[in-house]
Amino acid sequence: MRETFENLKARKVMEFFYDISQIPRGSGNERKISQYLETFAKDRGLFYIRYKNNNVMIRKPASAGKEDIPGVMLQSHMDMVCEKNSDTVFNFESDPIDIYLEGDFIKAKGTTLGADNGIGVAMTLAVLDSNSIAHPQIEGIFTVDEERGLTGAMEFDATEVTGKTLINLDSEEDDEILTSCAGGVRINHALKYKRVKRPKDTLCADIVLKGLQGGHSGMDITKGRANANRLLGRVLYAASREMKMNIVHISGGSKDNAIPREAFCRLTLEKWEKENLEIIIREYQRYFTKEYKGVESGILLDLKHVESDCDKVIDDVTTNKIIGILLLVPNGVISMSNEIENMPVSSANLGVVETKDDEIIISSAARSSVSSKKEEIISINNALSSHLETDISFHGNYPGWSYSEESPVRDVARKVYKELFGDEAKIVAVHAGVECGIFGEKIPGLDMISIGPNVYDVHSPAERLSISSTEKTWKFLLGLLEEIN
Repeated sequence: MRETFENLKARKVMEFFYDISQIPRGSGNERKISQYLETFAKDRGLFYIRYKNNNVMIRKPASAGKEDIPGVMLQSHMDMVCEKNSDTVFNFESDPIDIYLEGDFIKAKGTTLGADNGIGVAMTLAVLDSNSIAHPQIEGIFTVDEERGLTGAMEFDATEVTGKTLINLDSEEDDEILTSCAGGVRINHALKYKRVKRPKDTLCADIVLKGLQGGHSGMDITKGRANANRLLGRVLYAASREMKMNIVHISGGSKDNAIPREAFCRLTLEKWEKENLEIIIREYQRYFTKEYKGVESGILLDLKHVESDCDKVIDDVTTNKIIGILLLVPNGVISMSNEIENMPVSSANLGVVETKDDEIIISSAARSSVSSKKEEIISINNALSSHLETDISFHGNYPGWSYSEESPVRDVARKVYKELFGDEAKIVAVHAGVECGIFGEKIPGLDMISIGPNVYDVHSPAERLSISSTEKTWKFLLGLLEEIN
C-alpha cells in the first residue's frame, strides 16, 4: 500500500503521512509516535529533545546562505481524534489506520483518518528530511494531547527554542492564512445516582439515535448539524412528560470536541405506555427529519423493546436531572461576531454522555474568541450545576490568539501565495483551538501564522484529505521557507 503513496506528487510528504498513519496515536496514546520521531532525528543526526510527556523538538541547521536568518518553528500536533462507525471493528490502541485513495482524496475505512494533524507532522518531517530545500534553521515542534485540550502545548518547555517565527500546520483550507483563533475550556458535570429495584409492571426499551454527520465542534458548529445528545434529551423529556420512566443506561458521543453522531438510552416504562412511547418516537423522527432537512439526511430514531440488564434502574430524581442537563447545558452557537461575517464568537458542544458505576458524566467543550464570553459559558454551567446538584469541573483552559497589526511572516505569506497561485489568500480567524495562542504566551514577540491543506469532516469517520490541496500547500510552504528573511 505504501508504494501507492510513493507515486503521488509531494512524494516525501505522502510517504511520511502513510508511515505515521500506521502508528496508533490517539490523544493520550502518543508514546509510539513520539518514539518514531526520536528515531527519525537520530537516524539523520539531528539535534532533538524528547520530553517526559512525549512532546518532541527536532532542530535542523539552516541551508547554505540562510544561516543569518532567524529560525523558523514548524509546529503541529501528533495526536488524533479516534472516532469510528458503530459497525466498524477497530482498536485505536493497536490497529493501524486503514487508509486508501479515492479520486483526489485520502480516506480511512470506517474511522477518522488523522489528517488532523498528521499531515502537518508529515510536512515538517519532509522538510527536516530534505537536503535540497532552501530554509532558515528549522525547529520541528511536535505536541501531544492537542485534541483533549491543547495540554501538550501548555506543558511544552520552550526554554531551548530559538526560533522567532512560527508556522503552525494545523489549518484546513488551502486558500487561507490563519491569523487568530478562539480560546476554550472543557467542562464536566458529574451526577451521582443510586440504583433501585425496577418498578413493577414495567417494560424495558432501548432508544437509539444514529445516522448524524457529526464533525468538528469548532469548525463545523455553524453548519447547523444536529447534536445527538441534545436530540436524545428532547425525546426523553417528551416521554417523561407523558409517562413514569427510569433510565437504566445512557451514552452518547465519544469526544467533547466532536459533534456527537449517535446517542443511546435504555429505560423502563409502565407496560400500558408501550404504544404511547412508540408514538413519541415516530413523532420525533418526523420532527428531526423536518428540522434538519438539507443538513442531516440520515437521522434515524429507533425503539427496540428488550428484556436484559434492566433489573436495576437509576432513581427517579437523578433520571429527571439527567434529562434536564441534556436540555440545559449550553450547546451550539451562542454568539456571533459583529465584525466578521459568519464567524462565531462563542459556542459550546455537548459532546459526551457516559454512564459509570455510580455517576453519569456529561462533558462539553466551550470556545470563545472573547474571554468574557467564555466566562459567560462557565457561569451558566456553574449556575446549572448549583440547581441540579452536579459536581462540576473545568480543565484544558487555553488562551485565544489575537490578530496582530504587524506580522512580517503574514506579509511574506500573502506575497508568496499571490506569486505562486495568482490569487489573494484569505486572511482569516477561526472558531477553533489552535496552539499558536499558547506558544505566543510562552515566547513573547513570536510572529505566527497557520496554514494547511483542505481536510473535510475532521473528527468523524468521513474525514478526508485532498491530495491536490496537499500538493498546493507543500508548494506554498516551500515558497515561504525560501522567502522568509
